[in-house]
Amino acid sequence: MKLSPRDLAGYVARPEPDRAGVLLYGGDAMRVSLRRQALIKALVGPKGDEEMRLTRIAGADLRRDPAALMDAMKAISMYPGPRAVHVEGATEQAAPAITAALAEFQPGDATLVITAGSLAARSGLRKTFEGHKNAYAAGIYDDPPDRAEIEAMLRSAGLGEISREGMTDLNDLARAVDPGDLAQIIEKLAVYKHGDPSPATPEDVAAVAPASTEAELDTLLHAVAEADLQRIAPLVARLSDQGEGAVRLCIGTAQHFRRLYTAAIDPGGPAAGISRARPPVFGPARNRMIRQAQSWGAMRLETALGIITETDLTLRSSQKAPQMAVMERALIRLAMLGAQR
Repeated sequence: MKLSPRDLAGYVARPEPDRAGVLLYGGDAMRVSLRRQALIKALVGPKGDEEMRLTRIAGADLRRDPAALMDAMKAISMYPGPRAVHVEGATEQAAPAITAALAEFQPGDATLVITAGSLAARSGLRKTFEGHKNAYAAGIYDDPPDRAEIEAMLRSAGLGEISREGMTDLNDLARAVDPGDLAQIIEKLAVYKHGDPSPATPEDVAAVAPASTEAELDTLLHAVAEADLQRIAPLVARLSDQGEGAVRLCIGTAQHFRRLYTAAIDPGGPAAGISRARPPVFGPARNRMIRQAQSWGAMRLETALGIITETDLTLRSSQKAPQMAVMERALIRLAMLGAQR
């Protein structure tokens, strides 16, 4: 039987012990691996491997010894509890051995967990599982993890509660990083919140999210967008001392104000627009940018983008003008524009 991506999350969390087997296939090996790890852990428990209730077989080995799968499926462990057999990297050559094992499956046998790469619709391996009444075939695609998958990761990591805003940030993060990286971030979040029973907040997510290498530039851009004129010159000087160039500052400013403009014109409002920003914005910075977009409005942000474009052309066309001074003057113009009500 086919198992949809939505149903797969539920099955991985609560697998049916008498199901003969599951085929997990997809082009992204990391995504398939994460699903397989979670499924096997749910099937045999955290000690299944050390209690020898989990057998691993390479797909290539079944071509030389097709009976190995049947033997592993029927074997009896010295320890009580459910058993599983994982066949990794299965190909069409392994299909006859897997089909034979499925045909002989009886309640109490080990569950077969088969992982494979991309499989075409006419694949014999897929057809075997899709046509079997007591087995599942689940395609794993490159879509980012959905809310149910993220919640499963949180439970697996032992994280108690997370606020609605914190979950929103994790959803945004899921669209920006690989699933493996997301799983590591959630593990870090669980460690970060260890001993703290309060729900995880956007600030907690921001604390464990990949750190920005441009924190100083972000501080400057927030100062400009919030019309904090007194901070602009010292921050520009500090960035200049660190070797930051005027053109780089101009590019960063353009990116920030384009985000604000996109948020300001979003049909769902600035909060929805900021949520769709890439790379995503987390924690307090998200709320600041929402307020900035609301304060500026689309018309003034259009004017600001015009100033930035004009400054960029000046910086790129003139070699004699003191570039950092040109950039600083543009930032002050922007801050003064933002101060207008």
